Amino acid sequence: MSVWALGINHTTAPLDLRGRFAFAIDQVEPILKGLRSSLKRQPEATLLSTCNRTEIYCASDRSDIDHTLDWLAHHGGVSPALLRSHAYTLENDQAARHAFRVASGLDSMVLGEPQILGQMKEAVRAAEDAGAMGSTLHQLFQRSFSVAKEVRSSTEIGAHSISMAAASVRLAGQLFEDLGDIRVLFVGAGEMIDLAATHFAAKNPKSMTVANRTLERGEKLASRFGAEVMRLADLPSRLHEFDAVISCTASTLPIIGLGAVERAVKLRKHRPMFMVDLAVPRDIEPEVKELPDIYLYTVDDLAHVVQTGKDSRQAAVAQAEVIIDAGVQNFMHWLGQRRTVPLIQQLNAQTDAWRAAEIARAKKLLARGEPVDTVLDALSRGLTQKMLHGTLAELHAGDAGSREATAQTVSRLFLRGNLPTEDQSVSCAAPHRGHYPLPVPAGFAGAVPDCSPTRIFPDETLSPPDPGPPDLPPA
Repeated sequence: MSVWALGINHTTAPLDLRGRFAFAIDQVEPILKGLRSSLKRQPEATLLSTCNRTEIYCASDRSDIDHTLDWLAHHGGVSPALLRSHAYTLENDQAARHAFRVASGLDSMVLGEPQILGQMKEAVRAAEDAGAMGSTLHQLFQRSFSVAKEVRSSTEIGAHSISMAAASVRLAGQLFEDLGDIRVLFVGAGEMIDLAATHFAAKNPKSMTVANRTLERGEKLASRFGAEVMRLADLPSRLHEFDAVISCTASTLPIIGLGAVERAVKLRKHRPMFMVDLAVPRDIEPEVKELPDIYLYTVDDLAHVVQTGKDSRQAAVAQAEVIIDAGVQNFMHWLGQRRTVPLIQQLNAQTDAWRAAEIARAKKLLARGEPVDTVLDALSRGLTQKMLHGTLAELHAGDAGSREATAQTVSRLFLRGNLPTEDQSVSCAAPHRGHYPLPVPAGFAGAVPDCSPTRIFPDETLSPPDPGPPDLPPA
């Protein structure tokens, strides 16, 4: 089984390119179905999409990174070459390490931020709802959540970190002398706006207003902060009322255009307006940044602010990497064990067939009136012969070296490594040509070996694959 991941994030791709691959949670199911149907092997798949990253994780019996990247590029409306120049592709242990680092907040713009863990869990639930999760990705993400929990509880990776919302308040404080005198507008009602409203509310601004497409959700958020609610459709006509505008919606197109802001600036008589666009793709047209008296910041512009204190957390990063290394090793060990699953399934099927055949034979013997003890003995001997036939045949096949290697393997599997010594072997009394000694396990030195042709196999005479029950009188 192979695991692979590919993606773009705030360190590899510009904001506008990331915007082409930003997906709302309700888009995940059709996207995953489209991706899986485009691949021959229908891999397990999960899509993680946030304002700073878009990543696809897949698992199948064979990696297919190139096709996955080509499909994603086509879906985003860009050439595969362009996407490849900004994307990272990872396989197996590197893919697992990346997932663990992302969950732990080590790959975030805000080092150690906790929101990414919730976003990953939401992405996994969406993949489960889409029927795209399997045992391999389930293990990968459950282990990533466990590693993230250990990192956060055992290190100070999240200590003194500054969130994007907190950075917005800090920048506003540099523009306005007193945040208690400003009117703040929040556009949207999601998690990021919730965090921003919490941080601004702590500064007791003159007023707070929430503009959202659905009033019900906007009212729910506004009620927590004593804020006003307004319809998103009223935003252009009321934009001039606000000194600070924080926007983060799931819109695929800008909702605050250049013309609306120009009109607001004139009505404000060129009083400064602070604007933060936390959305990917953008909520505010980029040309707005060129207007006088407008101070517009995007998520990428906030990057240098949220790096404050990062150096002091490098010791915690080193501790976290040790925890992640152990997690990767454990996952790869589990993944390696999964490669034996088909063999285990075949063994189970074969032994079930043997058992069914012997039970059927035993039932026939009972129906003929054979004594129960005789039938049970025949059943146990039949199962033993079937299970040991191939093993004993291999012990007498090939050259001396291969026989010795087989003997070591058989000893490890059946005798748990207790190879019999010379004095624990007895010879078969039966006159088989070659007179093969029959090993007797430790503790059974006094046992009399069964030297019938079905229990020991000379080179030139092998027992048939499905021998009948021994020692039974004819019908």
